[in-house]
Amino acid sequence: MKNIYVILIILIILTGVLFFFGMGKKAEAPVSTSDIMENGVISNNMPTIDTPDTKEALAIKEFVVTGQNFSFEPAMIKVKKGDRVKITFQNTEGFHDFRIDEYGVAAKQAKSPATEVLEFTADQAGSFEYYCSVGTHRSMGMKGTLVVEE
Repeated sequence: MKNIYVILIILIILTGVLFFFGMGKKAEAPVSTSDIMENGVISNNMPTIDTPDTKEALAIKEFVVTGQNFSFEPAMIKVKKGDRVKITFQNTEGFHDFRIDEYGVAAKQAKSPATEVLEFTADQAGSFEYYCSVGTHRSMGMKGTLVVEE
């Protein structure tokens, strides 16, 4: 009976040791003969593909616009025509929203603290007002300008 316990304990210890040492090893990628050094760069002779998603991700212009009682910060945003624009609207005080009518951009009206991410393509050149549409906030100065340059 004691021999069974000794054998069982040895098996448990061996299993634990094998498990412990086996977990820390990472599989290494095999190096083939096609992986050669060309002009200081390792090449695997695989073609690269530029996808529209990759190019768009690189061209996104990101801004954080903070809304507080009767003002936006920054008061002006400048981009180039054709840029993909990502605006993170952060309402830090009061009850507000964020709108740019010409681009159909509209954040939901929300009580602070609130954050909403808005994305659009600046496909029209010109100056466009962004504003808060809650009550008389716009007439009280809660507005800014989006400038889209050619």
